[in-house]
Amino acid sequence: MDVAHGARQQAPRDARSRRGKDQGGAHEIAVDESRLEARGLGVLVAGMALGALAWPIEAQQKNVLVSKKVAAAPPLDGTLDDAWKGTAVLSVKAVGGRNFPSGSSEIALRSVYAGDTLYFHMQYKDPTESVRRGPWIKQADGSWLKLKDPADKGGDNNLYYEDKMAMIWNISSPAFEAKGCMAACHTGEGKPYGNKYLPNPGERADIWHWKGVRTGTIGQIDDQYLDATRYDKDKAPEAGRKSDPKTGGGYVDNVSDDKKGPKFALKGNKPAPPYWITDAEKEALDDSKYKAGDEVPGIIVAPLTGDRGDIGAKVSWKDGTRTVVFWRKLVTGSEYDVQFSDLKKEYAFGVAVFDNAQVRHAFVPGVLKLLFE
Repeated sequence: MDVAHGARQQAPRDARSRRGKDQGGAHEIAVDESRLEARGLGVLVAGMALGALAWPIEAQQKNVLVSKKVAAAPPLDGTLDDAWKGTAVLSVKAVGGRNFPSGSSEIALRSVYAGDTLYFHMQYKDPTESVRRGPWIKQADGSWLKLKDPADKGGDNNLYYEDKMAMIWNISSPAFEAKGCMAACHTGEGKPYGNKYLPNPGERADIWHWKGVRTGTIGQIDDQYLDATRYDKDKAPEAGRKSDPKTGGGYVDNVSDDKKGPKFALKGNKPAPPYWITDAEKEALDDSKYKAGDEVPGIIVAPLTGDRGDIGAKVSWKDGTRTVVFWRKLVTGSEYDVQFSDLKKEYAFGVAVFDNAQVRHAFVPGVLKLLFE
């Protein structure tokens, strides 16, 4: 039974188990954006796309991130030492996201490169930390209930989810080069928040998708890609969004064979938190160890290996600020990755951040560019 019906025991804690000031699962975005959302997300996206195209040239030129050459790798713990402080900061505003105050977040992005590796330091405003992603909660009658967002109509969880960040890099799409992410976003089409795909067959873009619980906990960003595949409910439910090949690892739902409860537990069969189980430490669930109201993580995680696991990350959250430090080889050789092989070239990209939202992200309008010093 769905938690919306209230017939079964609800979560005894804050639905989002988040530190900081809770904005509430149903928090609306800024007045103008809320009005646009009420009229349909298509109006919001279309309006932002037109706004990006109408920006003055000098404003477009400001959307440039310069990666500075340094002698050695910078610190990866998020601290701003001399290596990071000596870089130019690209400051942008992401708008239109669910759960963020006023629907927006300020983002500060830095970059350096050393040897064969490219590094990024990103900070953005996120008033709360979201980690309680779809846990199981034991009921008074001994059964288990998977906590879900009662307003979720399919792939639109904004209550029991995780914080995320995404960058998309152009590989071979002229439209993305000119418009950024707006070239790939398509509203409607059978989903609450639309689909993502590129305009023409043969085009590709590289997606770097940090997922707070699923990949952040094992120090990685999910390496994915985007092509021109159109949405089909049965044949292509993810439309153009796909994952790079992997040789192992990843994440899977923690669910029993009969789908009625969790199959595995944290080490020692202790209740959550944390809200993820590392595959190497998972234990068979011992139901007798849990009382009504106890929770068990809904996800099992393991380090990605192969093409999909070549982006490292270290992430922290403190006092309403998220810090993400991430890195990747300049050249990977993968057909699914952007190759930073020409340091005299500019590289088009887009940025989005998610506050406890499955898909309703705050995005930076227009196209951003990376240049190498």
